Amino acid sequence: MRILLAPMEGVVDYEMRALLTQIGGYDRCVTEFVRVTDQLLPNRVFLRFNPELEQGGTTPSGVPVYLQLLGGSAKYMGINAARAQKLEPPGIDINFGCPSKTVNKSDGGSVLLKEPHRIGDIVKSVRDSVDPAIPVTAKIRLGFSHHDFLAEVAGNIEEAGASEVCIHARTKEDGYKPPAYWSAVKQVSEQSSIPVIINGEIWTVADAHRARAESGCSDIMLGRSALTRPDLAAAIKADNNADSRFVWRSWPEVLEILIHYLERSESQHPKFVSNRSKQWLVFLQRAYPEAATLFQNIKRLKESEDVFNALSASLKQLA
Repeated sequence: MRILLAPMEGVVDYEMRALLTQIGGYDRCVTEFVRVTDQLLPNRVFLRFNPELEQGGTTPSGVPVYLQLLGGSAKYMGINAARAQKLEPPGIDINFGCPSKTVNKSDGGSVLLKEPHRIGDIVKSVRDSVDPAIPVTAKIRLGFSHHDFLAEVAGNIEEAGASEVCIHARTKEDGYKPPAYWSAVKQVSEQSSIPVIINGEIWTVADAHRARAESGCSDIMLGRSALTRPDLAAAIKADNNADSRFVWRSWPEVLEILIHYLERSESQHPKFVSNRSKQWLVFLQRAYPEAATLFQNIKRLKESEDVFNALSASLKQLA
């Protein structure tokens, strides 16, 4: 079983990938999407989204990071993939799953699921534009508003030469509302000759068991749950390997992880610490009740120094 870290826009950046892969359990990461329109992007854009390219294409822990592209033009997706490959990414992933209205209105993401032939054309263009040694993968949803095209979309992706496909088991219109329809993926996993990865609503070790069983997929991708339980991937791997030594991290340990992440990321933007700390605490409160209390304590703080002081004070109280 492999576990992939999802490419969550505005959440899973370079520092987050480094932190979560250091905790363990992940076999691969995917970057936030690089938006491709009708121009050839400079290398600095690929490097901004994928700084790991300057470190052999892996996180400091050695986990490969695929570069993700998003766009509706087969021609320009291919042209940009050809340029990006010169930076030697471990792989190139194509985003057909983003549900954002802004992205969809610009002919990108899940809106393309309405036109299965275009998805095949885009994958083929990217596949033909890069070295055969570089894997090309795709991430999709069940569909835009229904599942009717799922088998066709997945088949086109496979026929176009993709190495694997990851399926978020909801439609675009489902958004992130539970449940995820894992069983709807089984028709694809049973028919496909390439690996199919299941994604969506995998919050616990038990969820991972059910998602794999219902979808027929061996491999999983974790998204929001990776922020809710930073050691979830490690827990799932330990369970899969019958390793009884695994122990969940305590709230004080997780709080230390949060502070460490914010310290490493502080220089990115003046409001980064304030915004990202609150964002992560919202995720964490699903698994740690203490996170909800801490969120209430810092929700009106804007300056990074004030946020760090509040987080540090909370950690000291737990000592």
